[in-house]
Amino acid sequence: MSLKRAARVILVGAPGVGKGTQSERLLKRYTQLQSISSGDLLRQNVKNRTPLGIKVESTMKAGGLVSDDLILRLISNEFFQRGWLKGQGPPQVMTFASAAGQETLDESPAKSVVDSVINSTLQSGATPQVSDNPSASFILDGFPRTAAQAEMLDKIIPINLVVSITTPFDVILERITGRWVHEPSGRVYNTSFNAPRVAGIDDVTGEPLTQRPDDSEEVYRARFAKFEETNRPLLDHYANKGLLWEASGLSSDEITPKIFQHFEKMFGN
Repeated sequence: MSLKRAARVILVGAPGVGKGTQSERLLKRYTQLQSISSGDLLRQNVKNRTPLGIKVESTMKAGGLVSDDLILRLISNEFFQRGWLKGQGPPQVMTFASAAGQETLDESPAKSVVDSVINSTLQSGATPQVSDNPSASFILDGFPRTAAQAEMLDKIIPINLVVSITTPFDVILERITGRWVHEPSGRVYNTSFNAPRVAGIDDVTGEPLTQRPDDSEEVYRARFAKFEETNRPLLDHYANKGLLWEASGLSSDEITPKIFQHFEKMFGN
């Protein structure tokens, strides 16, 4: 299937609701779509030893959290490099002062759009231009997770669809707590819909199955509560902008056709 205009999409949903499944199916159906993962960008920059990657690596090694502005810088730089954003000159590149060894920014003929936004000094007329070409379509993964991050992102990359994937809590909990794994092979079973032939035993080897610590009811309830705490303000932010659309169902197979239909309506006509 082909898109007629750029889809700039975020999928939102509780842990275990199937965001990964829906993302994979969308990417397979619409070849113009690409996944932009903040986690992947972090790992790529660290691996390639870019100045920004070095900064991020040192923060992580020190036990700190990578700041929102650094994540936004990573994403913005990626979009500029792909040609999906254009502004007053290229974004500045993070470097280190040779003498003091401290972080600074390269000078450029015009103030960097990315740096201006991050430092809340966006000047009139400096707002970046976003491409509406279908080839500039993406699903943004891992950012934003809070309303504050969404407000930062708004200044750089205008999202045009936020899909809230919802499944009843009890259904997700049953799905999570019913998951069993054969650790050596990675085979995954579920007592609800893909049960092993013998309870607790791997079909292939006959070895015992185990449950991951994160798949306990207590751990999942805590993860879900944390998600609810940060998710409501995020959804409210996008609802107020008229960008929020909900896809609900009891399974991924029930939800997928609804998302495809909405994509066709928004981006395929």
